[in-house]
Amino acid sequence: MEGLCYIFVFCMLVGSAAAVQDLHWRPATATWYGSPEGDGSDGGACGYGSLVDVKPFRARVGAVSPVLFKGGEGCGACYKVRCLDRSICSRRAVTVIITDECPGGYCSNGRTHFDLSGAAFGRMAVAGGGGQLRNRGELSVIYRRTACKYPGKNIAFHVNEGSTDYWLSLLVEFEDGDGDLGSMHIREVIYTPHTFFFLFFFFFNFAFIF
Repeated sequence: MEGLCYIFVFCMLVGSAAAVQDLHWRPATATWYGSPEGDGSDGGACGYGSLVDVKPFRARVGAVSPVLFKGGEGCGACYKVRCLDRSICSRRAVTVIITDECPGGYCSNGRTHFDLSGAAFGRMAVAGGGGQLRNRGELSVIYRRTACKYPGKNIAFHVNEGSTDYWLSLLVEFEDGDGDLGSMHIREVIYTPHTFFFLFFFFFNFAFIF
């Protein structure tokens, strides 16, 4: 019996050759938004939706000013952020994942700024000091880019709600380790039960080694 033939859309992602992890701390400022122990907002400009409050994000998220958001290229990047006031700030940095953009206010005029979820902001404080730290408002912080860590998830795709046979919206949910996504390519292939698995397996094992 002949296999049914369909059009299947798949993606190729090319990692940038340059590593993104940065060992140098840089100055910035930080504020927080949303509920004090919450995830800031559902989703944001990167399209993560309600995923920001579940594993692996767990509200460790934030918005960044345009200099770090880079028109969407900064989505999913991981940063370590640490505040500097020794009377209230922990020596440990909080690792946050970028899920949103803050285009105005503190984030305008070329400033490097993090607008963190209430939960992420509070984690920069010493034990029991999260509420007091949030009451400070804007803080001077230092930050550096770091590799994302999603144990057991090398890379994952999410087909966004509303996609149809004529319009496709994809979100790259997780990208484990060091490196940036260089580009996304969409190509049509003829689907049969025998060819689909081979193409998918070979392509993904080839494309993400960098």
